[in-house]
Amino acid sequence: MLETIDSPADLKRLSAEQLPDLAQEIREKIISVISKNAGHLASSLGAVELTLAIHCVFDAPKDRLIWDVGHQAYVHKLLTGRRDRFHTIRQYGGLSGYLRRDESEYDLFGAGHASTSISAALGMATARDMRGESHHVVSITGDGAMTGGMAFEAINNAGASLSDLIVVLNDNRMSISPNVGALSAHFTDIISTGIYNKFKDDVWDLMGRFKLVGTDVRGIISRVDQALKSLIVPGVWFEQLGFRYFGPYDGHDVHKLVEAFENIKPLKGPRLVHVYTVKGKGYAAAEDNPLKWHGVGGFDPETGDMPKSKGNIAYSDVFGMTLTRLAKNRPEVVALTAAMTSGTGLKYFAEEFPDRFFDVGIAEQHGVTFAGGLAAQGVHPVVAIYSTFLQRAFDQIIHDIALQRLPVVFALDRAGLVGDDGATHHGTFDLSYLRQIPGMVVMAPKDEAELQMMLATALDYWDGPIAFRFPRGTGPGVELIEGDDIPTLPIGSWEQLREDGDVAILAVGSMVEVATEVAQTLADEGIETELVNARFVKPMDFSMLDDLARRHTRWLTIEESVAAGGFGSGVLEYVSELGIKELEVHAMGLPDSFIEHGTRGQLLADVGLTADAVADAIRRWTKTGRWSRRLDKAAA
Repeated sequence: MLETIDSPADLKRLSAEQLPDLAQEIREKIISVISKNAGHLASSLGAVELTLAIHCVFDAPKDRLIWDVGHQAYVHKLLTGRRDRFHTIRQYGGLSGYLRRDESEYDLFGAGHASTSISAALGMATARDMRGESHHVVSITGDGAMTGGMAFEAINNAGASLSDLIVVLNDNRMSISPNVGALSAHFTDIISTGIYNKFKDDVWDLMGRFKLVGTDVRGIISRVDQALKSLIVPGVWFEQLGFRYFGPYDGHDVHKLVEAFENIKPLKGPRLVHVYTVKGKGYAAAEDNPLKWHGVGGFDPETGDMPKSKGNIAYSDVFGMTLTRLAKNRPEVVALTAAMTSGTGLKYFAEEFPDRFFDVGIAEQHGVTFAGGLAAQGVHPVVAIYSTFLQRAFDQIIHDIALQRLPVVFALDRAGLVGDDGATHHGTFDLSYLRQIPGMVVMAPKDEAELQMMLATALDYWDGPIAFRFPRGTGPGVELIEGDDIPTLPIGSWEQLREDGDVAILAVGSMVEVATEVAQTLADEGIETELVNARFVKPMDFSMLDDLARRHTRWLTIEESVAAGGFGSGVLEYVSELGIKELEVHAMGLPDSFIEHGTRGQLLADVGLTADAVADAIRRWTKTGRWSRRLDKAAA
């Protein structure tokens, strides 16, 4: 049946009896593709029946369906004209793993970060009302997104607005719905039917006509209604914020979901539909361990076996294991993250020091200020958050940490290009947004051992906030530093890797490995370069800069971060202060654009940050005396 569906209109032609079989086909399709491509498996498997029911009842894209994040939206993609391209998901040039407005008319709002859908849906509902239109607006949000403060801000605003809006809460983890059973299901049927709601609305309107007793009777009706619901369903909190609550429903009973949405659809005002689902539904391994199968690499769909990683240890693991080791003799050190315990490598710390570990959920703003409160009382917090998600706490870093010079350590995982997760997840802005903050120390390691040294440096630093960023995946594979005595680095010190030459290359973090290859390639051709590991982006090594200015007239900075406002900008600012007219400086970094998804190698080639592309640019510079970059793939 799936092969016959090119749009939601095709889905509506199926009988109710066919929907469970279609759900099974969809699960098989998702498992087959994601086992090859990698992706977010468990969330989408858990949302199959829910997505089918929503598309059966609502008329997308006329009715606006706003999905939160995109982890749960693979089924939505399959039902909205992208089935034939689904095998390309998260591949270079293929479908995005998230929602994108430029990919499909059915993707009404882009989503890669959580907790945004209710705000966006309320905005769309308000715009609809301003234009006098009548379509439905539905936000589909996950329980994880409800740990983010933005979701609660939106609920508070939406409830007060009285706008016609439906929020579907896909609850697959939190203990927010303990009352799933026969009594709850029976009561849910009653309160969602047209008869119940018509009776309630008629009585409400009738009582409003009696000036003397109407207000009192309305109050009694409201209190009785809430008292009944508080005994049976967990929705009173939402009702007190202005939403009419329906649920919880069995999120895998597609017939019941269709019936519920049909009943709820014509009602007015803010409505919340609570659906209880099983993450990973239909695939035993994912049901047994939904955390492991939330985002997966390739796997054998028959056995569930995942290939063991080969090669070097991941940066995240180096960070997590080293922090755990160093924290043994530092009782003041605590670690916290925002729903990324395993991804950031903090699983080791959490196992060793459960009382000193905090997962605040998808609440980066709260997490940063929480760390500030800890630091203000003599605790030394290490905040490990992906670079792209720390953007969400920018004001808190400035106002609650840096302004008060609190010693909070920021470990930014997934810095730079992260590959197939694409634009919403590339950590490309951190050097720029951290470098501009007064008092912030910013570092980037060239390899795994230097990451260890930066962590030790950060734990010894008590004069204010300090941050270091590291890439996704593995490093060059250098030997790790064993034992507890890990050397620290003088704040603001750089490392000279090659001396003298026609050009001075100042490379940051992951680009040091690229620059090392460039230097060797050019040396083999008779072009010598001086190479500096500019491991401190802030403060910079001004003494080394002064020395380079005396010996070189050509500098090249390289960073895997946006060039605007980044490390290269900092070097140019300093050169401008020196006022040396003979000094020619060029900054290579990521362009002023959002970068698509694909392998990291493919993306680096596109932006001209491969060793071949950099070497080619330097060759032309030294031979012609003019700087130019060709960013076409052939040159890269």
